[in-house]
Amino acid sequence: MNIVFLSIGGLQDLGENTVYPDLLRHFRDQGHSVYVVCQRERRSGLPTEMNIEHGMKVLRVKTGNITKTGRIEKGISTFFIGMQFKKAIQEYFGDVKFDLVLYSTPPITVTKTVAFLKKRDGAASYLMLKDFFPQNACDIGLLKKTGWTAVIYRYFRRKEKQLYLISDYIGCMSQANVDFLLKHNPYLDPKRVEICPNTINPRTDLVSPEEREKRKRMLRARFSLPSDKLIFVYGGNFGKPQDVDYIVRVLKDNEDNKEIHFVMVGSGTDFYKLKEYKNTASDEYITVLDSLRIKEYYELLEACDVGLIFLDRRFTVPNFPSRILDYMNHGLPVLAATDKNTDVKDAILEGDFGRWCESGDTLNFKKTLKKVIEEKDKLSQLGENGRRYLEEHFHTRIAYERIMRRFGV
Repeated sequence: MNIVFLSIGGLQDLGENTVYPDLLRHFRDQGHSVYVVCQRERRSGLPTEMNIEHGMKVLRVKTGNITKTGRIEKGISTFFIGMQFKKAIQEYFGDVKFDLVLYSTPPITVTKTVAFLKKRDGAASYLMLKDFFPQNACDIGLLKKTGWTAVIYRYFRRKEKQLYLISDYIGCMSQANVDFLLKHNPYLDPKRVEICPNTINPRTDLVSPEEREKRKRMLRARFSLPSDKLIFVYGGNFGKPQDVDYIVRVLKDNEDNKEIHFVMVGSGTDFYKLKEYKNTASDEYITVLDSLRIKEYYELLEACDVGLIFLDRRFTVPNFPSRILDYMNHGLPVLAATDKNTDVKDAILEGDFGRWCESGDTLNFKKTLKKVIEEKDKLSQLGENGRRYLEEHFHTRIAYERIMRRFGV
């Protein structure tokens, strides 16, 4: 099959051990011809171009800036991305007949691109649904259903419905996502909706516990981290969905705990709040790092003890952050502070690979953190549980098989 994947993710290296590169390489390894169309933000200063990367034809389309920018620029860039994708596909892949179009949210503005490929090639379409925009923006106050921003909300809501309707099948990250989608979009045929989780390739370079501890000590020295404390790490985006103000309150509330150290690494619109707080905090208590290259980030995870997840307590949409997979893949138990609607907590408790509390109240976090510290002798076992749960529920082959069975393959 000729398969094209549409994404606003930069996908800088399709050899990385992350969700979409792993899945695309799996399609390639199963004998499919894989084409990728992804954004190249204007700030890079690079033009639209197509290259062969890891045995796949990758078309990087110059677009406006979507990440690390203000809401207005992001909105305008998102509005035009579908048209930019369509034009680039016509120019570079005009002679290719696609059998399957894969795409994910965000964004929801690729509907016309998908419709164009379905009409031109008779292609099937499969949406990997990763978020519920614009509802998630309403949950955290970025959009409103009344007032002047209601016009923007209604526009994107129409686009969302159009995307669902153009999709032959919709794969959701979890059962809570399936339930939410069908509840709020009753016009959809439930037979077209299924669970297709975020997945990655489990690591194959595992070492003995003794070697792991030796490597952990070495890496802690490299990253200038304390050797005698439990280290809690958060890696990823620091934006409105994570409620960075709450994260800062959590850090302040645990500043006097001499048994632990926090590592915050990433980027995002609100990352500056972490940096501002760091200027007033002790190096013995918190480390703040700008985004690392993926290899360095994975080495950092090996130096740490527990992975952190944060989500704003106001969410009504059931988010399922993909960063949890990296923690599980590196044998880290998870401490998650989220809203009550996500079923991340259900996975953590079912797989017995961490602890959960509701976000918003720092006392909840402090109590849960205390339990983790009291269970420090069990952390290795919890990490192993997470690794096993990853292999059983979030292995790349699972997403591949869910998608392909819809097409009789």
